[in-house]
Amino acid sequence: MKKSIMLLCIGSLVLSFYSCYYDKADLLYPTGSAASCDTSTVISYSQKVVPLLRNQCYGCHTATGGSGGINMSTYANDKALALNGKLYGSINHSAGFVAMPQGAAKMTSCQISTIKKWIDGGALNN
Repeated sequence: MKKSIMLLCIGSLVLSFYSCYYDKADLLYPTGSAASCDTSTVISYSQKVVPLLRNQCYGCHTATGGSGGINMSTYANDKALALNGKLYGSINHSAGFVAMPQGAAKMTSCQISTIKKWIDGGALNN
């Protein structure tokens, strides 16, 4: 009887440790949450959009051919993709577009909203 109670206590203790453990920091501390995502102002291409594109797109879509024939190495190219709908359609995983970034997680809703706000503002070089 004592042995089974002791095993039950140890088992409960072990389970409590595992039930509290969570290894997805991005889910625990989302950077793209509504509280931390401010798209109420004009979105700066150089300060907000370029860092996102550099992080998510430029690694494959560069001047040296660009994956899928898409070159995102200049403002003019980024603007063209923004204004023809391909940039937003791809990062939003919209029907009829190739979901980007390929082989990686979808951008956060905050990142997508930031780029969408920039596009809706005329995709300015600011």
